[in-house]
Amino acid sequence: MKAWKDACNASNGTPTLLIPKEKSFMLQPLFFSGPCKPSILHIKLKGTIIAPKNIKDWKLGKGTRKAWIRFKRINGLVIRGGGQIDGQGAPWWNAYFNSEINRPTALHFSECNNLFLSGLTHINSPKNHISINRCNGSFISKLHFIAPDESPNTDGIDISYSSNILIKNSKMETGDDCIAINHGSTFISVIGVYCGPGHGISIGSLGKNGAHHTVEEIYVRNCTFNRTTNGARIKTWIGGKGYARKITFKDIILVEAKNPIIIDQQYNPYDSAEAVRVSDVSYDNVRGTSSSPHAIKLHCDKNLGCTNIVLKGINITTIAGKKTYASCKNIKGVCSFCNPHVPCLSHS
Repeated sequence: MKAWKDACNASNGTPTLLIPKEKSFMLQPLFFSGPCKPSILHIKLKGTIIAPKNIKDWKLGKGTRKAWIRFKRINGLVIRGGGQIDGQGAPWWNAYFNSEINRPTALHFSECNNLFLSGLTHINSPKNHISINRCNGSFISKLHFIAPDESPNTDGIDISYSSNILIKNSKMETGDDCIAINHGSTFISVIGVYCGPGHGISIGSLGKNGAHHTVEEIYVRNCTFNRTTNGARIKTWIGGKGYARKITFKDIILVEAKNPIIIDQQYNPYDSAEAVRVSDVSYDNVRGTSSSPHAIKLHCDKNLGCTNIVLKGINITTIAGKKTYASCKNIKGVCSFCNPHVPCLSHS
């Protein structure tokens, strides 16, 4: 931590912390807190950092109970270098299956504006690999996430209360959502992401336990879903409040994906007069194969419904070459050049 304190308090230049190539370091949970004096601070990760192998060996302290490595209020943080971050998640997964214990995120960034992450491999987090919380202006590229498809909740990147985030040219092989865009997220762009295995790219879930949640201005383009449980997904809870709007999925390639296009405004089975409003959603040029004939599910709340849902240039077939179909309810919108036919949308 002395090296970190020296870098954080440097009065001039661009300080750099180096983890050398071909070196491995076992790290206990760490909490890096700012603000720091430099406008840009580099961590050059060329080697490997490894979490403690056994749960009992984790030494938790202030700020580390929810994350293995946590960064807070550090603007201009740059982490790059081609190295590897190994969360040693297997013991945590086994314990979770037995007792549903609380598990830490591998990397958590909070109030870190102008964050830059690039060229790193993240493997086997106890829970989700990266959390982005209350950050404005993040550039994330060329990351590779690896976790077994049966590993619980090992999302690639979770975003909340953040804006102006760009994620591009990354590969995500996880046990849950490749990317989850949660409450308070605005102006999030995801471009050139390969997802699979995993649960696709999800908006939400939103509105759990009656909460007021909002998400808007989300742009997902040129992404591939390969054998994922879901593809482009929006999920909200009945009884919640708020909205999910101005969301675009464009130029999407499907390879044996289950549930390629799904809006679930009824994520829980309970009845309520309230729901998170879903509107102004576009699916444009979504093509490929579904592992199930049921390729499109647009299931909206009977009281509120979903509005201005636009599908254009959709062509989804099954891996066996059989006919696919769509189901929908309580939805208003337009579908043009759509295979399968979406019965409750207007067609042009």
